[in-house]
Amino acid sequence: MAAEIERKYRIGNADWRGGAAGVRMAQGYLSLDPDRTVRVRVADGAAWITIKGRTVGITRAEFEFEIPPEQAQALLELCLPTIIDKTRYRIYHHGYIWEVDVFHGENDGLIMAEVELSNESDTPEIPPWELTEVSADPRYFNSYLARHPFQSWQ
Repeated sequence: MAAEIERKYRIGNADWRGGAAGVRMAQGYLSLDPDRTVRVRVADGAAWITIKGRTVGITRAEFEFEIPPEQAQALLELCLPTIIDKTRYRIYHHGYIWEVDVFHGENDGLIMAEVELSNESDTPEIPPWELTEVSADPRYFNSYLARHPFQSWQ
């Protein structure tokens, strides 16, 4: 089984910014069932459909398949509101790639960092950014943000 093991952090300032170039992406959800979330993503001329299982700890089943971008665009029209609009930056820090997502649109103001691990006991060195771990807080899952955009939290 394919598994995604990741820690998620909310970033509180712009200290993470460096020379990394970002990639704008759009993603939508065809299913928000916590046992089988189905996501469509378009980024940089490519597209994927991803199926994720329920999160247990910081691990969940994940299956991802590349699909033609035209099909992904058609699937995005079938997705539940809101389509997630974000720019992703990949930053290498002490042996790990940190993905920093800067959200736009209805999730504007939210900046998240994720680091994928090979097992739950991995302890990557935390970058010197203002980070708050939110791995166990489902409000920071993109699937939650699609239903409850960050700007509506206040």
